[in-house]
Amino acid sequence: MAEKKLQPIIVKRVRKAHHAVHGGAWKIAYADFVTAMMAFFLLMWLLGSTAKGELDGIASYFHAPLKVAMSGGTGAGNSSSIIPGGGNDLSKVYGQVRRSDADKNTNKSVTAAEMRAQQAQRDAQRIKTLRDKMDAIIAGNPRLNEFRSQIHIDVTPDGLQIQIVDDQNRPMFDSGSALVKPYMRDILREIGSALGGVENRVTLAGHTDATPYGNGERGYSNWELSADRANASRRELVAAGMPDDKLARVVGLAASDPLDPEHPRAAANRRISITVLTREAEERLLGGAHTPPAAQSAELQTDTSVAKVTAASTASPQAPAASAPALRP
Repeated sequence: MAEKKLQPIIVKRVRKAHHAVHGGAWKIAYADFVTAMMAFFLLMWLLGSTAKGELDGIASYFHAPLKVAMSGGTGAGNSSSIIPGGGNDLSKVYGQVRRSDADKNTNKSVTAAEMRAQQAQRDAQRIKTLRDKMDAIIAGNPRLNEFRSQIHIDVTPDGLQIQIVDDQNRPMFDSGSALVKPYMRDILREIGSALGGVENRVTLAGHTDATPYGNGERGYSNWELSADRANASRRELVAAGMPDDKLARVVGLAASDPLDPEHPRAAANRRISITVLTREAEERLLGGAHTPPAAQSAELQTDTSVAKVTAASTASPQAPAASAPALRP
């Protein structure tokens, strides 16, 4: 029997190769992924919590990026936000202000201030001119100059105030009535003629002393008497040429505003006050309301801040005196 051939024995030796050490590149990629996801969720949160006005502003900004910077157009800081500020000035709580609007507001305020200053200068010049004119009229008229002590002309914050003051020896009205004395009529006619061309509005007030009227509690009192005297003076001024529509207010103040507070029954407290108002005083006293002249013609009203009644009497001034048992000056 033939011998079997020996098979060769093959030994395979596997050499194991060492793998390279793993790096940190995957960590960087993972960090980028987490950052992107965080930015995405933050964007979703901001879009969900942002007001519609801000969203429109953002859209407008990206549609025309230079509009906000160049012309002050609508931007993201234009409306209220959970984050104060926005726009060009981060210190502003309610967002930016349009530059053009801010400039307009500044120009308007400056213009208004300049107009007020110019108006005040014109008023001051008119008041000074009118005072010089009144002084010249009184000095040039011998009859008026005789009663110079009873005519007081002063410049007040409200304008030029002309007061015709009663005197114990020379009363302006009949006792207890609104009948104008002849010399008082001359004074009023001269003043009315001088006020004929004045541009400013005029107020007229009647005053009495504190002597009570005989039947004041039952009807006619110093309030009605002062109002009737003011109205009688108004008629004389208008008859002399002063336009009736220049009268802003005719009031009767009775003894509420004495010229001599220490002597409430003094004759000096019985007076007629004529005030040529400045524009500022007219707006302040009348509340800025300019009633049409036709509605103001022949109107008589009492200031409710100092008077208790509104006087609109057009009756004869002699009638009240007859009803008063105790006549008063």
